[in-house]
Amino acid sequence: MKSWASSLVGGSRRDTLLRAGLAVVLVGALVWFLPVRRPGEEAGHHAGHAPPALDPFERAGVSELKDGQRAPRFVLSTLDGRRAALDDYGKKLVILNFWATWCRPCTDEMPTLEALWRQYRGRGLMVLGVSVDRGAPRTLIDPYVEHLALTFPILLDPDMATATAWGVSGIPATFVVRPGGEVAGVAVGPREWNGDAMRALVERLLPRAHGHE
Repeated sequence: MKSWASSLVGGSRRDTLLRAGLAVVLVGALVWFLPVRRPGEEAGHHAGHAPPALDPFERAGVSELKDGQRAPRFVLSTLDGRRAALDDYGKKLVILNFWATWCRPCTDEMPTLEALWRQYRGRGLMVLGVSVDRGAPRTLIDPYVEHLALTFPILLDPDMATATAWGVSGIPATFVVRPGGEVAGVAVGPREWNGDAMRALVERLLPRAHGHE
């Protein structure tokens, strides 16, 4: 298994991202130069005129990481004052979403993440929302979470150290982490997380057996 690629975003670029209020930037860097499954790439040049069938990742709009990578570890404070580590959910399928209160596309997809969480949390799914709002201003984050009625855990990354370790170059950025800690795929930009295609992907990746939260 390859080692995790080095961070692709430096401190100055992080500052630029936040100052400019960018919601989505170039997405190619976020896959850490790993080979990504693309439609029809294995069909060859003489596959005929019929469009290649899309696999579950492609249908869901998630870039599959074909060479699995171990997820970078982290321990972050939660909105309710606890501490949470990715390792706490090692037996679960984790949807790890990096977002900020100022990011409109993040807000647009939040209800679909909440719906996915409510549907599958009893079957081994964990949704984690990591706020990259600088300084973790509770006066902004608390009413944001309350207004959207979010019930999945909210983690705080006030200096973007965890986002940097994960190679985040734009938000929303969402990682799909298999039970056991291998990153299966990444989506940059908003998605319909409770749509049919995404639920089919989740059904495929859910652990066969899981423990309690």
